[in-house]
Amino acid sequence: MRFPFGLIAAVVTGLLSLSGCAAAGDGMSRFREPAYAALEPVAVTVTRDGSRWTAAFDLDRDAPVWAFRESALLKESRQPWRPQQWTVETPGVVMERHGFYDVLRAVDGGPVPRQVRISLRPESGDLEGAYNPALIFSDGSVALASGQFDLMPYAGIAEVTALPQDLNGLALPGAPSRVTWIDRAGPVLFNGRRQQAPTAEDARTYVLFGTARLVDSERLAMVADPALPSWIGGEIEAFAPRLTDYYTARLGPGQTEKPTVMVSWSGTRDGMTSMGGSVLPGLIVLSFEGGGVLTRSDKVLTAARWFMGHETAHFWLGQAVRYEYAREAWITEGGADLMAIRALAAVDPTYDPRDQLQGEVDDCITLGGDGSLANAGSRGEHRAYYACGAVFALAAEAAQRRQNGGGWFDFLRPLLDANRTDGVLTRAEWLAALTRVSRDPSLALDIGRMLDQGTRDPAAVIARLFERTGVAHRRDGSRIVLEFNGTQTGRG
Repeated sequence: MRFPFGLIAAVVTGLLSLSGCAAAGDGMSRFREPAYAALEPVAVTVTRDGSRWTAAFDLDRDAPVWAFRESALLKESRQPWRPQQWTVETPGVVMERHGFYDVLRAVDGGPVPRQVRISLRPESGDLEGAYNPALIFSDGSVALASGQFDLMPYAGIAEVTALPQDLNGLALPGAPSRVTWIDRAGPVLFNGRRQQAPTAEDARTYVLFGTARLVDSERLAMVADPALPSWIGGEIEAFAPRLTDYYTARLGPGQTEKPTVMVSWSGTRDGMTSMGGSVLPGLIVLSFEGGGVLTRSDKVLTAARWFMGHETAHFWLGQAVRYEYAREAWITEGGADLMAIRALAAVDPTYDPRDQLQGEVDDCITLGGDGSLANAGSRGEHRAYYACGAVFALAAEAAQRRQNGGGWFDFLRPLLDANRTDGVLTRAEWLAALTRVSRDPSLALDIGRMLDQGTRDPAAVIARLFERTGVAHRRDGSRIVLEFNGTQTGRG
């Protein structure tokens, strides 16, 4: 059965959809940080008082426009999510969309008041390439993503409109907001423990309001929705450490040895079973929905294990090292796809990777002809980063195998080890490694053209990559059909 995992939810035989990690927020694999001006951070107090939620912003300077750095669109509608969930209460201030960003603007053209209050109505929402702003638990608990309150001051709308979607490496005004989290009902769960009114800048986490319980064990800590089917929680607790051990043995230490896993449950919907997730430092966030996961089955078990494999992989490819620019998410997302496939084949002898590998090739051909892959995110085609990144990883794996009998992890480990200090794995470094292993610089040139210029015939480009590296395949009209043998279906 084919499981087309990726940032875009994909329905599998009408029953199962999976929405992969956010990138930049791999993501949410973290990217190379923008350089902030040396200015005071905006102070924000997020408060839940019964059913009322507010965010009080204390701005540190006068500016007529403030832009929210995290302004991704909803995947399904490709519309901004804030207008549905946030209401500005401060007179004379409006929230609008300009270019790629949600902004606060003074109606009279003057500076936005130094104190701005916004009422919040947290809802779950699947975003493009970013952390979902809220996770809703069945007992009323809510987890909020910390980065959604970061603001940047600008002199006018034109400056915001001119901003690119990818802010990596740019000099930006302001700094990550300093956020205080308050729940009138009691302590919030912040960084793995209950705290009264914690305050932090650039926390890169989810903050949990409510009574959902943290269960701590030797290998992981878990916060699970109380209505989550019990077999899912048990599977996560048992299987996640096996993945961590395997990745550590193959790649050395990841970003954390003991992750926290936060799992939400959205109930059942007819005809749909979905999984979603993301990764932050030390934290895996998973969400499940649908009647298809109420009862343990081989199909859903395999999907859940693969999904954990992908998200856990980001503690290495995405956290220990990250991409340099968002357009290079193929490095972390496609790489994590193949990591998960190879890890499952190693730790679960019943797992058959053929449908998933074929699905990566099929999806890359479908999405790889719509323009340059580097710009896929701006078109809302984040799945292209996963599928084509996995295709490039398959070629690198095959080249590694030809060179010394190794596999995907043998290709990755030198790249991770060489970049642990600066924490960034660049496109140039990845492609240079491919050239070293294959001794064929034309591979990097073809991938570079597909990334930068696109191609009208992605199947032909992929076929040439596979022919020169040794990925077994055959042409079937416009398709490339993988041919499987012991090395292609086994460990990486």
